[in-house]
Amino acid sequence: MRSVIVVHPDFDGTWPFVADHFHKLLVQDGEAELIRLSADETRGIGEIIPDPASVVRLISLKARVDLTCLEALTALEEVVFTTEYSTTPEPQMSERLKERGIRCYSQPTEGFWGQSVSEFALALTLCGLRRIPQTHHEIITSLQPWDYDPPEGVGKPGARGVQFGDDTRFANGTVEGKRIRIVGAGNIASRYASFVHMLGADVAMWDPYASEPCFHRAGARKEWHLDRLVRDAEIFVPMVPLTDQTGGLVTAELIRAVPQGALVVLATRAKICDMEELRRRVLADELSLAADVFDIEPLPLNDPLLGRHNVVHTPHNAGRTKEANEQFALKLYEQFLPRQSTK
Repeated sequence: MRSVIVVHPDFDGTWPFVADHFHKLLVQDGEAELIRLSADETRGIGEIIPDPASVVRLISLKARVDLTCLEALTALEEVVFTTEYSTTPEPQMSERLKERGIRCYSQPTEGFWGQSVSEFALALTLCGLRRIPQTHHEIITSLQPWDYDPPEGVGKPGARGVQFGDDTRFANGTVEGKRIRIVGAGNIASRYASFVHMLGADVAMWDPYASEPCFHRAGARKEWHLDRLVRDAEIFVPMVPLTDQTGGLVTAELIRAVPQGALVVLATRAKICDMEELRRRVLADELSLAADVFDIEPLPLNDPLLGRHNVVHTPHNAGRTKEANEQFALKLYEQFLPRQSTK
């Protein structure tokens, strides 16, 4: 049983570890070849793969495949066609695969990066509460952050004290005990909810499309009304993908309802929120923000959010880990028919 992976550099540019992991998985089942194309390759894979008539499994990672190619693959039984994100072939190709009884696999969800993004969101939360990036940066150029003496040398209730670096104007300290309110209950949001629940937070989620187990397995209370979700948030986490239905889901009115001093965490897509209002409140020191995604990317170097005392910012890299790449391959590989190794 022969498997062939063909990968174009454009795919490696987005998912640099997928092809090699796919190969590692497929060799468990028998003969498996990995063919890397040059950037200027224009031929279809029917002309590229030696002896195409013996290929049983084909994984095309942004390599060109057309109906002519498909006819050269006379023994083909299982196939994956994928671009950077889509694993759904064109309708005409789908119809021909169906006629020939060839199984075509696609990503069931975007769960392949759920763990990476949710872990990153937890890190943003901790950084937002404790000002870790700010103090990291400050001690590079100043000794002032090491000065824990209280104002005028006399300790005062609620004032700066020894080894205390948090900003009490905003949500600060531990996750434990915080009211964390999450929009969404999918692959990323439910994982994030389970993390902060484990750390002792009071967690509620709103997602009208999620089933009941998504909530109780994450240790979260189901909130039925989005406008009620935001009212008592100490940490507010909009965490759904950006679609035609979710764009602007968190309206300006909802942003205005988030309590003064709350931390807002953005790790999926910024444009699910009314960013104009969120920016206004952050710049007015009404909210703090920990964000990996923005309404403008890349953020211009003169963007007023950059370098602020109440903003943690990273350049949209929450989902891109080697493990997410490997999960991308694994979630497709798991759908292949069980085979007896021929090695």
